[in-house]
Amino acid sequence: MKELDHIQYFYFIGIGGIGMSALARYFKAKGRYVFGYDKTPSELTKKLLQENIPVVYEDAEETIPQEILDNPDDALIVYTPAIPKDHKQFEILKQKNFELIKRAQLLGVISRNKYTLAVAGTHGKTTTTAILGHLLKETGAKVTAFLGGISEDIQSNLIMQGDDVIVVEADEFDRSFLNLSPNLAAINSMDADHLDIYGDKNELENSFREFAGRIAPGGKLFVKNGLPLKGITIGLEEEADYSARNIRIEEGSYVFDLKTPSEIIENIILNLPGQHNLLNAMTALAMAIEYGSPTNELARALYSFKGVKRRFSYKIKTDDLVLIDDYAHHPAEISAVHQAVREMYPNKFILAVFQPHLFSRTRDFAEDFASSLSDFDKVFLMDIYPARELPIEGITSAWLLDKISNPKKKLVSKKELAKEICNEDPAVVVMMGAGDIGEEVETVKNALLNEA
Repeated sequence: MKELDHIQYFYFIGIGGIGMSALARYFKAKGRYVFGYDKTPSELTKKLLQENIPVVYEDAEETIPQEILDNPDDALIVYTPAIPKDHKQFEILKQKNFELIKRAQLLGVISRNKYTLAVAGTHGKTTTTAILGHLLKETGAKVTAFLGGISEDIQSNLIMQGDDVIVVEADEFDRSFLNLSPNLAAINSMDADHLDIYGDKNELENSFREFAGRIAPGGKLFVKNGLPLKGITIGLEEEADYSARNIRIEEGSYVFDLKTPSEIIENIILNLPGQHNLLNAMTALAMAIEYGSPTNELARALYSFKGVKRRFSYKIKTDDLVLIDDYAHHPAEISAVHQAVREMYPNKFILAVFQPHLFSRTRDFAEDFASSLSDFDKVFLMDIYPARELPIEGITSAWLLDKISNPKKKLVSKKELAKEICNEDPAVVVMMGAGDIGEEVETVKNALLNEA
């Protein structure tokens, strides 16, 4: 492809995606002309418009920006693999011989000649990447970090404090992470997921092994203890190269000692709940230390980390009422949320609201979804969010509801959701899913506060 330095115009097809919008912001900050298309307006696209990045929502030739059409030699078209195969703008730009590349390929080009830290895994990579970017920024590194979520600290998915080191989320969807050759990489989980892409768990695991094999010469791999990979190990209260010891909860936060290969750093505080987040923080700390961050500053840096939007985000937090918003869309993630919320609120009645994401994922993990959801005190199930898929016969939320063993369960429509939740007079509500349930959280929050 053309050298990035020579490209002045960028058009992002699917700019509302979390990974795409971070790249759009990056090139805008570099002084380039950036435009985008997305199917529907969202909070993210509204923010991009405020940042002077024009976005169109109609898939037609006449909505392609004239600046792009007038500059074929100086333009790059970036697209997400989630766009439909019959996307009109994509086909027109292809026929006009514009250069088109996937988001993951562009990330590979940006990071190619830079010292790169990449975080992979079927769960936890967004939070781990955000913590790692935050640690490097707070300890003075000249870092650019592309995040798969909105960091609460900077209200953005892009940290830009220089170009000495790049931090990226290495996404296994569509084998995107095979475009990267990082210097330091982490793999913190390899649970079956994206079986619509991979077919089976073995193929997914092989893809992670292939990613591990792409680490640059002299680089290092960090792995969660117990994964079938060789690398620097990370664990909780167990024998590992990096481990958390003396873990306790004080005033709603984790306090622990970090044992590294060369020292013990005492009384580190993490203000995020859940053992999964403790492991995410451990991974980020280990990578920062191996990168060369000053260890005497890391505890202060971690203490100031506020979290990632829709990752166990508190929307209401009072003595009588708690509302939590979380992106969990896989059975293992739902179980991690359950562990965290039970640990924080051991004696309270917990209502789980879940919107399944994808028909294929619901089908592939139905028994596991049913098992993880049954652990809550009561379950509200919304309709399946289709995202990129067409319906699959027989795969519905009613079908999944039948499999949930907890008798306290019901189907709830999006329209009735806020009213139904208020009727329960709940102590703790957890709203989970990767679809548009996140857009309902404000409505539920306002309804609960009005009732209180």
